[in-house]
Amino acid sequence: MTVQDLANVLKKDIDHIFKALEFADKNSDTEYKRDTVIHNPQIVREVVKISGCRFKLVARPDELNEEEENKDAVPAPPAPESALRPRPPVVCVMGHVDHGKTTLLDALRDTAVVEQEFGGITQHIGAFEVKLKSGETVTFLDTPGHAAFSAMRARGACATDVVVLVVAADDGVMEQTVESIRMAREANVPILVAINKIDKAGVNIERTLSALSQHGVVCEELGGEVQAVRLSALHRLHLDTLVEALTLQAHLMDLRADPGGYVEGVVIEAQVDPRLGKQATVLVQRGTLRKGCVLVAGAAWAKVRMLQCGAGSVVQEAGPARPVSVLGWRDLPAAGDAVLEVSSEKRANEVMRWRHSQRMKEKQEEDLEVISAKEAEHRAQYRARLAHKRALGRLRLKPEGPRQKQIQEDTHPTLSVVVKGDVDGSVEAILDILETYDDHERVRLDLVHYGVGHVTPNDIEIARAFNAVIYAFNVECPVAVSAEARRCAVSVSSHNVIYRLVDDIKHQISARIPKRQEEEFIGEASVLQQFVVSEGKRRVQVAGCRCVRGALARHALYRVTRNGQVVYEGKLASMKHLKDEVTTIKRDMECGLRFETEFEVQAGDTITCYKMVDVDDHTDWDPGF
Repeated sequence: MTVQDLANVLKKDIDHIFKALEFADKNSDTEYKRDTVIHNPQIVREVVKISGCRFKLVARPDELNEEEENKDAVPAPPAPESALRPRPPVVCVMGHVDHGKTTLLDALRDTAVVEQEFGGITQHIGAFEVKLKSGETVTFLDTPGHAAFSAMRARGACATDVVVLVVAADDGVMEQTVESIRMAREANVPILVAINKIDKAGVNIERTLSALSQHGVVCEELGGEVQAVRLSALHRLHLDTLVEALTLQAHLMDLRADPGGYVEGVVIEAQVDPRLGKQATVLVQRGTLRKGCVLVAGAAWAKVRMLQCGAGSVVQEAGPARPVSVLGWRDLPAAGDAVLEVSSEKRANEVMRWRHSQRMKEKQEEDLEVISAKEAEHRAQYRARLAHKRALGRLRLKPEGPRQKQIQEDTHPTLSVVVKGDVDGSVEAILDILETYDDHERVRLDLVHYGVGHVTPNDIEIARAFNAVIYAFNVECPVAVSAEARRCAVSVSSHNVIYRLVDDIKHQISARIPKRQEEEFIGEASVLQQFVVSEGKRRVQVAGCRCVRGALARHALYRVTRNGQVVYEGKLASMKHLKDEVTTIKRDMECGLRFETEFEVQAGDTITCYKMVDVDDHTDWDPGF
């Protein structure tokens, strides 16, 4: 290493290194410079000791870092053809909000889930199995159609074999319909169109088919390859036709998977149950999941304690294409995380340590980029200030007088929020909405904490520290925690429908926007002529006027316009009717007005009387729905 390298490693001045080398290499005549290479490790060791540091010799550390062993868990190679077995299809039901997706699934499994959804809107992915009359099993994913849940729909499209695109015959193709088509294409998943609500009067199915073709979904009736089924989910019309179409599509795709080996899957949803603890809905894609399996998913791992099917009953195992609720997680995984089985808890901990170290490295790199950008910005500002001082011809080492307070208090209006949700996907959707906020110049929106589960005393402490509002979505606030919130003057806002939660946030933001001043019209006068009158020893100009609209107020503000141009704005020094000083002039009355700043008025000038009033302002933030 060179002398400069040694100085950098020890974080010492170069002159200190030169002095240390004089003691460490007394018997040598070497003349050390910054770029001189020190070949003798003993000399380096002595310099390190003199500098008060410890010495550790590592051979080629750069190459060692590059060759660091990857200890992450990875999916197994594709299974041999002989190990593959037929599996049920995974069908994702997608479409615009309120087009009947959940009602269709209710009809297929003969339940009433839609009545349990707040506002009739699906607000997280539901994964469940439906046993058809033919004896075959189909796994359905019910995705939200609301605009706020775009990430959930994308996850559903990526974990599925077939997309059933539900389109209401009365509404036709809408915004989320187009988005669902795009997601299905990106995931390379075939589409089957279900035209719902055909029982309604005045529907135009041909218009719907034509609109779909404009977005690349050409149905068989128009010469394309996409199957389209006309049905009414509410009245159970033509459901058997949809089932036949799904079964045909599944047979054509020849869906098979390996039920042996280590388990692989994907987290569909994650939540904290107050009785059962952390649980995640996992769609098994390979292998057979059983009690006792050790799983890793993102930054979480689990030893499976219990498996539950969609109906809540305990099952012993789950094969490919089967969704189950997995209990036993040490931490809560994120929706969309890949699930991989590992050999033991020791191996799971090893994977977690590796992933944590990789996240730390990524974070350090991101932080370094931010720090470098800040340093460059500060350097540019410093050089600009220095150049400005030099241009003035002098440099001051210290400011005159006492030093001003360097850290100013932040008085910018701010809304701090804590978000708690029932499942990971709901929290994710809310965070995605908050990221669209673009009105920080007027009110800053800060997310100080978020999580899955009920509101806890820790959430109250965080909210109190940051003066934040807690938004609880589909979760309860226990009685004891509510009492603590009232004691700490912390606001807890609970909602079951996402757009109402967003409306609440917008209301809180608007309440923090400083009031803006608006001009309120009082009256208008027309100048008849200008007079010059005596006040003591002074001669002053007075405008002789007639009030033509509203009234004139003595202490209000005035604007004089001439030919559309403003020639004066200000207050009055005097308002007289005949010879009396008055405070108000009503319509059709004549008066004399003298302004605080004298100027010549002309006959025909328009004088407007007004006052400035404070009015509430509202945020322009549009979250997209």
